[in-house]
Amino acid sequence: MMNYTKYRPYPPMNMPNRKWPNNVIKKAPIWCSVDLRDGNQSLEIPMNIDEKLEFFNFLVKTGFKEIEIGFPAASDTEFEFARRLIDDNLIPDDVTVQVLTQSRPHIIKRTFEALKGAKRAIVHLYNSTSTLQRDVVFGNSMEQTTQLAVDGAKLMIEEATKIPETDFMFQYSPESFTGTEMEYAVEICNAVLDVWKPTKEKKVIINLPSTVEMATPNVYADQIEYCCENIKYRENVIISLHAHNDRGTAVAATELALMAGADRVEGTLFGNGERTGNTDIMNVAMNMFSQGIDPELDFSNIDEAVEIYEKSTRMAVHPRHPYVGALVYTAFSGSHQDAIRKGMERMKEHPDRWEVPYLPIDPKDVGRSYDPIVRINSQSGKGGVAFILEQNFGLFLPKAFQQDFSTTTTGISDRKHKDLTPQEIYDAFMDKYVDIKEPVQLVKYNEIAGDRKDYAEVEAVIKYYGVEITVRGVGNGVIDAFCHALEKKFNVNMEIVDYREHSMEYGTKARAISYIQISNGKGGRFYGAGTSSNITKSSLRAVVSTVNKMITTEAE
Repeated sequence: MMNYTKYRPYPPMNMPNRKWPNNVIKKAPIWCSVDLRDGNQSLEIPMNIDEKLEFFNFLVKTGFKEIEIGFPAASDTEFEFARRLIDDNLIPDDVTVQVLTQSRPHIIKRTFEALKGAKRAIVHLYNSTSTLQRDVVFGNSMEQTTQLAVDGAKLMIEEATKIPETDFMFQYSPESFTGTEMEYAVEICNAVLDVWKPTKEKKVIINLPSTVEMATPNVYADQIEYCCENIKYRENVIISLHAHNDRGTAVAATELALMAGADRVEGTLFGNGERTGNTDIMNVAMNMFSQGIDPELDFSNIDEAVEIYEKSTRMAVHPRHPYVGALVYTAFSGSHQDAIRKGMERMKEHPDRWEVPYLPIDPKDVGRSYDPIVRINSQSGKGGVAFILEQNFGLFLPKAFQQDFSTTTTGISDRKHKDLTPQEIYDAFMDKYVDIKEPVQLVKYNEIAGDRKDYAEVEAVIKYYGVEITVRGVGNGVIDAFCHALEKKFNVNMEIVDYREHSMEYGTKARAISYIQISNGKGGRFYGAGTSSNITKSSLRAVVSTVNKMITTEAE
């Protein structure tokens, strides 16, 4: 990596009185999707007309009011798509389409041909202004570059007057804005504005693209603030952002630039676009949502967005992608799982205020369920296992059960080298603790009525290795009496440490479950559970499950 010496640091802005660091984003900007142009032109296989139409309809459904539909002069498909939308009256009245054109006469004219009959349209003019592009690509001076933009701006007015039925809005981009001297960037934008002369009724968009991300996000914010303060007609100019992600900070750059005074954001779903892509418009919108700001875009069914994106672009959304990835609401770590479980429980106290550790938003707000939040693998702890059983099967394990069972799930995951599904966890729990019938099985029992109310007597028929035996016991309750009956029969010590019971929400036959923890007086702890529509019977079955574990353990 010694070649670092051939690179030069990006010069910072000299702005000691910058204001944006003290600002806060308080409302959503004007959103413009460029999925169908910038996103589409970056695909190995660009969308056909039908695919573009399906994507367009999804963007409308999501709430975009401005959608860049393509570069009509670039290809027949792009031109025909614009005509399809207009000729078939497929553009809703509250949606404005946008098209891109270079500042070249024949391209501008072809662009306006594509828009004949549209109710409203934004025509987006651009030419490259950066030092590098002027010197290396075009060999143009600043004056020649400005004249090219001005000539294009004038021709747009001429072409727009030929289609009076369309309400045109003009937009100008100094392409490679971040590589342009800021004084010159403002100069060329003002030259174009002097041609268009924006008014309150006829505003103009000045789009300031980070065509190639070249510096840290704060520098882009400085540049935006500088332009906002020095641009002409500011009250009638909409300052727009179009950040690319070459440094991986397009979302941050966009957010800081909004703090610096920008009014509008161009971007794509999941950051699709040239090279490393554009600003992920979903990410910016959901960041606002997480701060209590209405994003004015509807991502309440985030999986639908993934589906249309992957189908249309033939690319996959990364499982760690913010807000939308398959694993972003999933915890494998035991401590994280426990914190989430406790946070979800505490939410019952204040359901109108989201506060759950490790989850910046409620997964349900984007159409996800709680099921995959906790995934169990060899790194998981008792809290995660408990959460899975609670959320999926209505089983509320006592803490001692949680700890004991977590070693089982860890071992299974280790052996299988994968995370366990909720059903696998449930099956493992049932197999280890619930209604164990070997070598002891409860056949029937009977509470023997007596004169005293401070004790109970139980007679029960059990099977021991298939042979029926009758046992009797006395205790301070039915469970205690049954334990004493088994103690005498099998010569074991059974001290009840913990007992819990609750109704079950899972299954149609077993409506109650009882958990019991028993000590053998020698330091050993044993756990068992029983199910039945009858609480007493479920309790006695839990005792049988536990004694079976005691017998088999001591036999080993």
